[in-house]
Amino acid sequence: MSASSTLKKAFPQVDAEGHNLPPSPAPSSPHGSRRYNIATELVYTESNDQYNASSVPIYQSATFKQTSYGGGGEYDYTRSGNPTRTHLERHLAKIMSAQRALVVSSGMAALDVITRLLKPGDEVVTGDDLYGGTNRLLKYLSTNGGIIVHHVDTTHPDAVKEVINDKTAMVLLETPTNPLIKIVDIPTIATAAHEANPNALVCVDNTMMSPLLLNPLELGADIVYESGTKYLSGHHDVMAGVIAVNDLALGERLYFPINASGCGLSPFDSWLLMRGVKTLKVRMDQQQSNAQRIAEFLESHGFKVRYPGLKSHPQYELHHSMARGAGAVLSFETGDVAVSERIVENAKLWAISVSFGCVNSLISLPCRMSHASIDAKTRKERAMPEDLIRLCVGIEDVDDLIDDLRRALVQAGAVNVTLDGIEANTPHIASS
Repeated sequence: MSASSTLKKAFPQVDAEGHNLPPSPAPSSPHGSRRYNIATELVYTESNDQYNASSVPIYQSATFKQTSYGGGGEYDYTRSGNPTRTHLERHLAKIMSAQRALVVSSGMAALDVITRLLKPGDEVVTGDDLYGGTNRLLKYLSTNGGIIVHHVDTTHPDAVKEVINDKTAMVLLETPTNPLIKIVDIPTIATAAHEANPNALVCVDNTMMSPLLLNPLELGADIVYESGTKYLSGHHDVMAGVIAVNDLALGERLYFPINASGCGLSPFDSWLLMRGVKTLKVRMDQQQSNAQRIAEFLESHGFKVRYPGLKSHPQYELHHSMARGAGAVLSFETGDVAVSERIVENAKLWAISVSFGCVNSLISLPCRMSHASIDAKTRKERAMPEDLIRLCVGIEDVDDLIDDLRRALVQAGAVNVTLDGIEANTPHIASS
């Protein structure tokens, strides 16, 4: 049997030259088409590195030598492609249930690439509770690009159906929404969008859940994107964005602006993100466990808590019909902006910071920080409470986190100390 035939038998989807990895979503494995459980898939990769390196090498090179004046090499210029980035993209496609994944310099760069599919006159239907950066980009496109943007409450499919029409080019969804933690019915909305316009693209920001907990492409979405800065990386030491699709032609359309603009992820950042992805499950398991305890602690003291792990969440059943967990971001209301400000500033273990998904716990006031780019009038129209506190739970000891939060609540005057523990300072607690 020839070497070429032997190679094709071992790696059915690898070409005769034996380029690094099988095309995704086939597992990066010599064992045919077998798929492993997600914890294994996150960690396990295969390559044909000449030195059998356990960690994929960083090809920190801007250019690659060619075999002739006409080219001939698989890579020529890192803006267009790099072996380290390719290894990461194929691995991400596998865990995101996608045919192709693309990695870029940030989550917002991912959305920028996606919105370049739009042209003047196209209509976009999106939520009324969005990440501030998403809202800012859509507002820019509406003002300067001739794109018509409809903001509706995407937690009500009927409200979405009312504005979807044959001019709808894109439906852009977040679930859970940020920071109100509302849940969106992806399958129902995706079906409605495709019925109204078969060419409409349903795009889901999956940053809150990560591929560990939710796979929007399996629920009818056409494009899924994430900020790799968050859970996929997990350490806030790299900025990255990920786009995944099943339509290969759509993947080529998305690759074009990445190659043209040069926003593809650098080799070193690709390596960092690859390292982070491998520990996603152990991190998220601990973060979710901590988040559940903290949400229950806050709810038990009378605060209005928004977290899909609580059965009091109005869309608890919907969320768990799609997702494999509740995530590690929650928000709660105190009923008083000044009290919320004091809670945030009195926390010690909880770092005051935007973003989420990191191993250390973060606390913020969205209306003053991550969502401050949304003007006060619009925030009021969208029923975003100014006193809302967002908690992004890390992997620390949960008893320490709760103790630190309890101390901050007491010092802020949000709760009263009694002989039996603490109780709600009712004038400051939002009604349930």
